[in-house]
Amino acid sequence: MEIGPTLTTARLVLRPPLQADFDGFAQFSSEEETMRFLGGTMPRGSAWRGMASLTGSWVLQGFGMFSVIERDTGRWIGRLGPLRPGGKEGDWPGDEVGWGLLATAQGRGYAYEGATAAMDWVFENLGWESVIHCIDKRNAPSIALARRLGSTVQRENVNMPAPFADHVVDLWGQTRAQWRARRPA
Repeated sequence: MEIGPTLTTARLVLRPPLQADFDGFAQFSSEEETMRFLGGTMPRGSAWRGMASLTGSWVLQGFGMFSVIERDTGRWIGRLGPLRPGGKEGDWPGDEVGWGLLATAQGRGYAYEGATAAMDWVFENLGWESVIHCIDKRNAPSIALARRLGSTVQRENVNMPAPFADHVVDLWGQTRAQWRARRPA
């Protein structure tokens, strides 16, 4: 059963998560450096609940984070895309496009390639007027990616909602008009 679209880029396939993705998701969730700014590592059972939550958002909201698959290998390498935890506006600081890749997939431009496709999709298909990225000040790679995407700091030192209430981030983002103005035709 398909629950959402499949987006294809030069090197990636972005699609809603499948049960077959779980081993990759569990590996991702166990990587200390990868999970440093994403709430910390998770045991396999918690990783399953996290992946099930992302999958369920496709059914409940009509969107969610995509599984990121390398086209050449078919390997699951991360998750990225739209999210609005809590289900409605106001439950999260804004409509977010987030990202996270396995350590072995980082530094290759995959996050930029996938986030670009995801932002195109949310602005075109979900009609979002703006997107945010919740980024810890110490997360230099995500800050660099947000800048490369054309996002700027919208608000600093924002306390996240529960269960991340002790986590402070900066909200990066941009409007649909800003995104369209800098994208090639």
